[in-house]
Amino acid sequence: DYSQVELRVFAHYSKDPAFQEAFQRGEDIHARTASELMGVSAEGVTAPMRRIAKAINFGIIYGMGPQKLSEELGIDSQTARNYISAYYARYQGVAQYREEMIASAREKGYVTTLFNRRRYLPDIQHKNRVIRGEAERMAINTPIQGTAADLIKKAMVRIHGRLLEEGFGTRMLLQVHDELVFEVPEPEIDRVSALV
Repeated sequence: DYSQVELRVFAHYSKDPAFQEAFQRGEDIHARTASELMGVSAEGVTAPMRRIAKAINFGIIYGMGPQKLSEELGIDSQTARNYISAYYARYQGVAQYREEMIASAREKGYVTTLFNRRRYLPDIQHKNRVIRGEAERMAINTPIQGTAADLIKKAMVRIHGRLLEEGFGTRMLLQVHDELVFEVPEPEIDRVSALV
């Protein structure tokens, strides 16, 4: 399980000190976001507060606006707008990342992952606001999701090679988002767990 891989990649790209610090300290990023956005101590964060923060953390990555956030959380759009504004005020590196990626996409016509895979965005300058907005969301999201996908694929290739090299009977069965699932013979569990 590559825990919170997309948010970790997001922290890398945005260079936001608060985001990076949370991961370096091993904190629950959603609880920390809830604490900071809602003005409560870390201990005072409730499950519903964490759920809201999680929706906001991922919503920002996916370019979610106030309307979509309000629908997802079942809150009014003004409250959703306030959450998003508070988020960008608190995590200024995130706002800067957003603007830089859109500007770069407009200039180059594409964005890249950390491993230089490109996604072309021909609609980034489109006159229709809705079509242009979708391209802007892709400009923000692709480097993050694409890099996470690249990392998982690289891990799969390397793990497969090691399993073959070392003669394990373990089989990699599938990938589910940021997790890899294996079928492991009982005697190999400890060694394969460490290898993976």
